[in-house]
Amino acid sequence: MGSVEIPTKVLTNTSAQIKMPVVGMGSAPDFTCKKDTKEAIIEAIKQGYRHFDTAAAYGSEQALGEALNEAIQLGLVTREQLFVTSKLWVTENHPHLVLPALQKSLKTLQLDYLDLYLIHWPLSSQPGKFSFPIDVADLLPFDVKGVWESMEEALRLGLTKAIGVSNFSVKKLQKLLSVATVLPAVNQVEMNLAWQQKKLREFCNENGIVLTAFSPLRKGASRGANEVMENDMLKQIADAHGKSVAQISLRWLYEQGITFVPKSYDKERMSQNLSIFDWTLTKEDHEKIDQIKQNRLIPGPTKPSLNDLWDDEI
Repeated sequence: MGSVEIPTKVLTNTSAQIKMPVVGMGSAPDFTCKKDTKEAIIEAIKQGYRHFDTAAAYGSEQALGEALNEAIQLGLVTREQLFVTSKLWVTENHPHLVLPALQKSLKTLQLDYLDLYLIHWPLSSQPGKFSFPIDVADLLPFDVKGVWESMEEALRLGLTKAIGVSNFSVKKLQKLLSVATVLPAVNQVEMNLAWQQKKLREFCNENGIVLTAFSPLRKGASRGANEVMENDMLKQIADAHGKSVAQISLRWLYEQGITFVPKSYDKERMSQNLSIFDWTLTKEDHEKIDQIKQNRLIPGPTKPSLNDLWDDEI
């Protein structure tokens, strides 16, 4: 199979109307700097992937940077054709540390600029004290106005083409919008068929904020059954379309106007994740999907979990 042309979504809260590919490749923590990582990224580029999502906290920036650099050298892609997202970790979530953190990410990624830079969590912790989960005792007040001003400065300096957030509830977004000059272009959150986030979707839609779903295929078997991949009703819908449950899940997100960053280094699954654009779900499919029991998989990055992190949103 040749490379697939991936649809894009215009980031409205940017001066240049930047286009973000609707499907990206995630690189959360089990992405390590190994030979197969580089091969997987090169393979992804050959298949048509252009959006690569990383974060300072993932430890994957170096491997991703090396792979992208190699792909550019091989002439598979130009920098302008790529869309690279990284994120500001909570230890740097302070006004004076935003620019140094972004510059460090750029150096590690071997890039001159990012396409999108996100505040990873609406939390700040002690600078220089990286731990995961974050110790609640290390948390500091989050100066959302000061941090966002530094994000806007990064935009003005051309270090990133767009700025946004991750893991922000409606209430946290409302607070940010009240102090922002440049509105966030993106909010990256957990979203999948078992956590559909209707209220957040409506709010982001009204405010021109593009939603990106992480964990779009609902991993987390370690926390019990995978409520998406092992859902019998979804298996029936998938069989009716001659598709996989993963493809049904991603197609549903696409039909909601959501962008998503699944993570797979399996060549066949990478290809399947792109084969969702030439068919549609039926009205009945949507009605069935609406009935799936909803609960959040990701409790948050702290131990113990913070009750007010999500503001009790569905």
